[in-house]
Amino acid sequence: MKKITAIVREDRFSIIKDALSDIGYPGMTVTEVKGHGAQKGITEQWRGRTYRTDLITKVEMEMVVPDKDVEDIIQCIIREARTGSIGDGKIFISSIEDAVRIRTGERGEQAV
Repeated sequence: MKKITAIVREDRFSIIKDALSDIGYPGMTVTEVKGHGAQKGITEQWRGRTYRTDLITKVEMEMVVPDKDVEDIIQCIIREARTGSIGDGKIFISSIEDAVRIRTGERGEQAV
């Protein structure tokens, strides 16, 4: 099993979520996060004034999935999240040793 963590733009989240659901992966944990990458924030104009925003609001999506499904999910996220601009986000993949469904006691992929 793998844990896929994707940090994406807020405005792309609904599109990504719907696309993942369409290909059979509706389950995820979602968190609103703030941060910045290499761009160190953005500069915006509002009412004729320039403002620097150091921490950008993003959406963090987490999913634990079978190894065989990882590439399909990654490609779906990339396809729907990519705008071609700085700040499109990142995807991190990590190994999960085990999982337990509390209600039934099932373990491993059956718990996911």
